[in-house]
Amino acid sequence: MTTAVAPRLYERYKKEIAPVLKEEFGYTHLLAIPRVSRIVVSMGVKEGASDIKILDQAAVELAAITGQKPKVCRAKKSIAAFKLREGAPIGLKVTLRRARMYEFLDRLVNVAMPRIRDFRGIPLKSFDGQGNYSFGIEEQIIFPEVEYDKILKTQGMNITFVTTAKTEQEAKRLLELLGVPFRKK
Repeated sequence: MTTAVAPRLYERYKKEIAPVLKEEFGYTHLLAIPRVSRIVVSMGVKEGASDIKILDQAAVELAAITGQKPKVCRAKKSIAAFKLREGAPIGLKVTLRRARMYEFLDRLVNVAMPRIRDFRGIPLKSFDGQGNYSFGIEEQIIFPEVEYDKILKTQGMNITFVTTAKTEQEAKRLLELLGVPFRKK
């Protein structure tokens, strides 16, 4: 039997962050305290419809970054202007939960974001009004898991933090305490 070690960010959430949130917002029940429920990482690969090698390489890179095999997203409709057929592969998506989610968040904040050129934080305007936050990254090479020599094409990705927070203020404070660097106004 193997004993799994809880991610350090999750341990920090339980011991430090949850009590701070409980005190600041006056929650009476433990389950009312906001938490990150999942992180969705998606990557649009428009060349995937014509060149399957690029899609396969992007899937390998996304799997290395997230630690989980990505799902191939296919076109729902044919669009002649974009030379797109219904059912053609156009993107990749990974939904991270539990331990993998906390490990990815830890690596994103402490390893990948400091490697972004001229990084001053992520913008505050990307909350959806229901406690979720989305932002984009322009290049996958900020992650150390990606081998620079094997990249066929630099690829961006979208990252969405889905939280149980009811308001933007609660979600912002939760993400700040987890270490997400927001841009100063």
